[in-house]
Amino acid sequence: MTGNHQTLALLLFSAFVAVTLGITTWVSRNRRGSAEEFYAGGRLFSPMENGFAIAGDYMSAASFLGISGLIALFGYDGLLYSVGFLVAWLVVLFLVAELVRNCGRFTLADVVASRMSERPVRIAVGTSSVTVSVLYLVAQMVGAGTLVALLLGGTGEAARAWTVIGVGALMVVYVSLGGMRATTWIQIVKAVLLMAGAITLTVLVLMRFHGDFNHLLRTAAERSGHGNAFLAPGLKYGGDWSARLDFISLGLALVLGTAGLPHILSRFYTVPTARAARRSVVWSIGLIGGFYLMTIVLGFGAAAIVGPDAVRRSNAAGNTAVPLLALDLGGGPGSTGGAVLFAVVAAVAFATILAVVAGITLASSASVAHDLYASLRRRRGKPRSEVAVARAAAVGTGAVAIGVGLLARDLNVAFLVGLAFAVAASANLPVLLYSLFWRRFTTRGAVWAVYGGLVPAVALVLLSPVVSGSPESLFPGVDFQYFPLENPGLVSIPLGFLAGWLGTVVSAGEPDEARHAETEVRSLTGAGAV
Repeated sequence: MTGNHQTLALLLFSAFVAVTLGITTWVSRNRRGSAEEFYAGGRLFSPMENGFAIAGDYMSAASFLGISGLIALFGYDGLLYSVGFLVAWLVVLFLVAELVRNCGRFTLADVVASRMSERPVRIAVGTSSVTVSVLYLVAQMVGAGTLVALLLGGTGEAARAWTVIGVGALMVVYVSLGGMRATTWIQIVKAVLLMAGAITLTVLVLMRFHGDFNHLLRTAAERSGHGNAFLAPGLKYGGDWSARLDFISLGLALVLGTAGLPHILSRFYTVPTARAARRSVVWSIGLIGGFYLMTIVLGFGAAAIVGPDAVRRSNAAGNTAVPLLALDLGGGPGSTGGAVLFAVVAAVAFATILAVVAGITLASSASVAHDLYASLRRRRGKPRSEVAVARAAAVGTGAVAIGVGLLARDLNVAFLVGLAFAVAASANLPVLLYSLFWRRFTTRGAVWAVYGGLVPAVALVLLSPVVSGSPESLFPGVDFQYFPLENPGLVSIPLGFLAGWLGTVVSAGEPDEARHAETEVRSLTGAGAV
C-alpha cells in the first residue's frame, strides 16, 4: 500500500490507539487505587460485560490472523486450532469457572494456597503463570509486527521491530494507568469490533461465491496446488509418526490449556458471584463459537481468493492471509475500496492485539505482585504497595516479551499460542484440578505438579524443532534438537499430573482434611467467597 491509502490505514490505527488511551485515562480517574480495584475492577461487571471481555481476551491475534492463515496454507489440518480453542471452553465451563470464582481472590495461586502452605505454592504457581503469560505475549507481538510491516508496504525488519516495541510500551501504559477496569472496557470494545469485522468479511466471501460453500471449498482446493488433499487430514500433520504425534500433542494442549491460562482465570474474579462467572462463560462461548466458525470461511476464502502462494510470499507463516483477503474483497491493490477495507481490518486486528496484550500483562503483573512479591516478604505488604509492584512488573514483563517477540518474528502466531497452551496445561491445570477435587493433595504435591509440568514443557520446547535444527527455527544456524515434536503437550501434560500424584504420595504426614473440607464447601456453595 502506498500514498493516500497507506495514510488512511495509519490514521485508522492512530484513531483506535487514541480512543483506547482515552478510555484508559478516563477510567484511571475513577478508581480507588485498591488491590481489588486494580486486579478485579471492583468486581462490578455484569455477566454479559464479562462475557464480552472474556471473548475479547481470548480471541487473540492467533485467532484472527494465525488460524485463518493456517487454514489458508494447510486446509483441513488448520481446522484443528479452531476446534481445539472452542472445545476447551467446555472444560472451563464444567470444571473451573464457578469453583475458581468461589475459592480465589485475584490469581490462580489463591485457589491452590487456600488449603496449602502459602509461600512455596504461591512461588511455584506465580512462576508458572508468568512463564505462560510471556509465551502468550510473544505471539501477540509477532502478530503486531507482521501486521504493521504489511501496512507499511513490505516486510522490513526495522518496521516489525519498532512495532513490537511500540505495542509493548502501549500495554504497559494501559495496565499501569487503568488496571482491570480499563483493560476490561478495551476488551469489550475490541470484541465488538472484531465480531463486526469478521462478520463483514465472512459475508463478502460468501457473496463472492454466491453463498455456495462447496464452490468455495473446491476453488480453495484447486488454488492450493494440493487438490482434494487440501480438504483432507494429513497435509500438515500427516506423514511420519512424529507429525501424527504432534497432531495429538497439539490437540491435548489446546483442549486442556484454556483452563490453566492466568489471564482467563483472572476474569472470573471481576464478577460479583459464582453464578455470574458461569453465565459469563456461556456468553463468551456463544461469541467465541460464532467467531471460530467464521475463521473457517475466512481461511478457505483466503486460499480461494488470494491463493496460498501469495499468502506465503507476503508472510511465510500465513499471518497476513486475512488482511490480504480484505484488500482483494474491497477491490484489490490500488483501489480505494480495497484500501478502506484493508485499513479497517488492520485496525481491528491491531485492536485485538492491544486488548489481549493488556489482559495478559495484567494477569502476569498480578502474579508477580500478589504471589511472588507477597510470598518473598515476611509479611504481606499493604495493598497500595502491592499495586505499585504490579505496575513495575508490567514494565518488566513487557521488556521480556518484546525481547522474545523480536526473536520469534517469523513463526505463526497460532502455533506460538499453542506452545503457551501446552505450558498452561502441563503446569497450571494439574495443580488446579488436584486442589479442587483430591482430598489427599498436599503442599509438596502442589509444588511438584507445577514444576513437574513447567520444567519439562519449557525444556522440550528448547530442544524441539521450534528453536533449532530447521530453516524455520528461531536459530536456524545451529542444531540442538533432540525432541522431535514441535508441541510438548503429549509428554509434559502427563508428567505434570504424575509429578503431583508422586509428590503427594511421598509427603510426610497426613494432609489437612479440615482445610480441604472448607475449600470444598466454599467452592461448591460460595460460602465465604470474596
